[in-house]
Amino acid sequence: MFIRFIMILLFALLPCGAYSQSCQYDLVYIWDKNLDNVLDYQDRLADMMDPEDAANLRIVRRDKGEFGLIYNHNGTSRSAGQLMVEHSMMLSKAGMVDCFAVEDKGYYELYNVSYGVGPNLESLKKLYSKVYQYLGKDVGKNLFIEQVSPDRYTLIYRRRGDRTSTHTVARRHARVLKRQGVSTAIVAERNNPVVFGESSHLDGEVPVVVIKESAKKETDAKVPPSVPKYTKPTMSPKVVQTSSSAKAKNVEQAIEALIKDLRKKGKLASDERTGWMVYDLTRRESLADINGEIRFQAASMIKPFVALAFFHRVKKGELIYGPKSRRNMELMIQRSNNKATNWVMRTAGGPSRINDILRTHYKDIFKNTVITEYIPPGGRTYKNVALPSDYVRFLLALWDDELPYSKEVRRLMSLPSRDRLYDNTPIPQGTLVYNKTGSTAHLCGDMGILVPRDKSGNRFPYALVGIIQRDSRPDDYGNWMLTRGNVIRQVSTLVYKEMKKQYRLL
Repeated sequence: MFIRFIMILLFALLPCGAYSQSCQYDLVYIWDKNLDNVLDYQDRLADMMDPEDAANLRIVRRDKGEFGLIYNHNGTSRSAGQLMVEHSMMLSKAGMVDCFAVEDKGYYELYNVSYGVGPNLESLKKLYSKVYQYLGKDVGKNLFIEQVSPDRYTLIYRRRGDRTSTHTVARRHARVLKRQGVSTAIVAERNNPVVFGESSHLDGEVPVVVIKESAKKETDAKVPPSVPKYTKPTMSPKVVQTSSSAKAKNVEQAIEALIKDLRKKGKLASDERTGWMVYDLTRRESLADINGEIRFQAASMIKPFVALAFFHRVKKGELIYGPKSRRNMELMIQRSNNKATNWVMRTAGGPSRINDILRTHYKDIFKNTVITEYIPPGGRTYKNVALPSDYVRFLLALWDDELPYSKEVRRLMSLPSRDRLYDNTPIPQGTLVYNKTGSTAHLCGDMGILVPRDKSGNRFPYALVGIIQRDSRPDDYGNWMLTRGNVIRQVSTLVYKEMKKQYRLL
């Protein structure tokens, strides 16, 4: 590593005359033929940066067919070399490989289709509904409203294609939308923050199956006969006891078999512990509980708990949920921004006060959650811990509106972002997702609620928690994070297939 930094320093200190004065340089972090791997890498890198720096991250492509993640520096060789040193030191602390300064050539920008731009977010949400309706769910999964400036938004289909093919798609969409008075254009991918997406659009607008005594006649025709009557759950220490039903055993045994196979193939190391919990919110039944009572690092999955403590104080009249706190809350949950998280934590009274609020007022949920630190530089938070079952109890209470500002927390958790439960899985488009990922140099995890649908449009929600934690730091954290994220996706896919059998989902 020391030799590498010496080489970087030499590059940075070379006189500009050693290179063409007209050349511009960027930083490159990763090349990969799999776009999802690059997107996951971008998500982790953005967590480590201030929003201003993260805005300069770009997904590009080169003729070899590889996607790349660059920092759009457009500077001299000297300034690029100096920036390379700073970023490589940041990456090294996080256990990730160094970045490199390269001449700004040999790769090209990616483009999206735009349907409108303006200052009125509510107007664009109405336009979103229209475009979603006429272009269908295939486009809908990648339909977003981005914020391009403090008071300006744009509705785009995030295609991430080359200029020519994206222009062809834009013209085709224009023909479909012509009678609706909607025109199209193409715009370069700029990694703008997303403020509205499919889950935001569908949230609250589709029926969720809730089986109650008074509604039995209305739901009998739509709900599989094997589903029992709805009963209000009690907040017992384990949420629910592990079900004895054959269906529940199938889910847990299938997960155990998959993890055993991955260990056998060397895709999970001997020093890697895993925790998995699945809870059916329709039948109120635990489908899997694997290491649910083992403490794991919480990483960024602790952030919805921080939001709960903040909203607890808002409900008591001790804090105000205004524009500034709302923006920091969105950055904390959607973008997993650590600076915003620490602002929310400080405003709520600090780690100790947050921990006291959770353990005193929500003790039936948080059996072994411990919040003791702010998020350190580089996101290296190892002291905050929680049980997988704590996450499930939290998600259950959140779904049942038993927490202060439950609907707002669900909105925050539904804001579009990269996840390990739905993205890059075969789970059908149109599935609602409320989640929060977590990553450290030792942990990869995700927790959330997925709400798929059947052919009639009815929704069948379930909670899923997946955590992989290792004792030692991996040699290549970036690769470890990508591969372990894909393990969680494999488990999520497996769970969905089992739920599909039970509820005849799409």
